[in-house]
Amino acid sequence: MSDSDKQVPPDDSDARDAEATESVPGDGVHDSVDADSSVPDSGDGLLSRLRVIEDQPLESRAAALTQIHDELRARLESSDSPHGA
Repeated sequence: MSDSDKQVPPDDSDARDAEATESVPGDGVHDSVDADSSVPDSGDGLLSRLRVIEDQPLESRAAALTQIHDELRARLESSDSPHGA
């Protein structure tokens, strides 16, 4: 059998890339939210808030994500306690 007689399966990587792009709108931030969709919300509503934010226009999204960032930072900083006190 010669090389020209061998059938080479089509490269469907472009199709897979297109499917991934179509199923995940946005700039990659949405990927992590979808990946965590099997994780139950811990009661603070963070995942729910992130899902709502991802459906907003970019400018609104940026402001809302900044607000969440500030809230989480404040929560972390308030829980810091000096070691050895």
